[in-house]
Amino acid sequence: MGCFTKFSRPNNTQHAVSGCRVDPKDYMLTGLKDVTVGRLSGKLNGQQFVIQECENCNIYVFDHSATITIDDCVNCRIVLGPVKGSVFFRDCKDIKCVVACQQFRTRDCKKMDVFLCCATQPIIESSTGMKFGCFQYYYPELAFHFKDAGLSIFNNNWSNIHDFTPVSGENNWSLLPEASAVLDFVPAPDSESEFKSVRISSDPSRSIVPLTKGGRRKDSEESCLFVFFAGEYTTANARKMIDEATAKGFVLIQTKEVSMRPEDVKRVFQNSAEDLVEWITKGPVIALELNGDGVVEACKNIAHEVFSGTKIFVSDNKNTSSRDVDSFFNFADMQMGL
Repeated sequence: MGCFTKFSRPNNTQHAVSGCRVDPKDYMLTGLKDVTVGRLSGKLNGQQFVIQECENCNIYVFDHSATITIDDCVNCRIVLGPVKGSVFFRDCKDIKCVVACQQFRTRDCKKMDVFLCCATQPIIESSTGMKFGCFQYYYPELAFHFKDAGLSIFNNNWSNIHDFTPVSGENNWSLLPEASAVLDFVPAPDSESEFKSVRISSDPSRSIVPLTKGGRRKDSEESCLFVFFAGEYTTANARKMIDEATAKGFVLIQTKEVSMRPEDVKRVFQNSAEDLVEWITKGPVIALELNGDGVVEACKNIAHEVFSGTKIFVSDNKNTSSRDVDSFFNFADMQMGL
């Protein structure tokens, strides 16, 4: 017969763990300085986690969790595996981090560099010197942790920041330079730590989350909408399409994975809707916006050569492709409450 234990967490949260008696300290890091610490895969298994009052630490959480709060930390480098709920930084300063979560929020923070994957609109409050880049990271269990946390690698609003307390004439946040390399901000675990055996990579081509341009200015006025309808290999096909297009010099602007109803299909795809309605019944669609001169013709060629027989939609010509992109992503943002 097993047992079920509850124990109190900071901030009046409850932390439930199935199994025998557990130590609350396993789910928190407190008052540490000048050390490399964290949790390996399987140590949290979807539970809550707390990091507080740490200084000059390298912190690696290579697992999925329910929520994570980070309070009163200074000069730390932090990697957080996928978080099903919220990541909340409070009263932190000089933080460099890699974060994947459903909700991201900061309050009373200064000087943070964040490589982010966030399913909803990130929020900063009473925070200054905030810089954001697109999540670029890999470790062997990361794809499974995204699935366990209920997060889609294609729903990333990293550059769509909402400043809850804007100051007239000042910018509290900005985007990191496009060429920013994650390991220049958050180093790999050192060879003396317990994390030395974790095979990590920040190469954009290996990142579990696709590297998107986000809110940066587009290089071309021509964009193309490419949509994969649900099937056995939808995610793999979308990744292959991204690789094919970027290898030809085109740029991935944004991605979305979202469910559609028949009326949504008719509104978004208009003249093409009749052929597509039956394809939405098996699950969400994955959409890509690709950008660059000649991208529409190139995408049509890739669709014919690589994805013949696959259920897809691709913009037909560059005169209407911008409308395709706007129609789909405006719908997706409304659907997701953005």
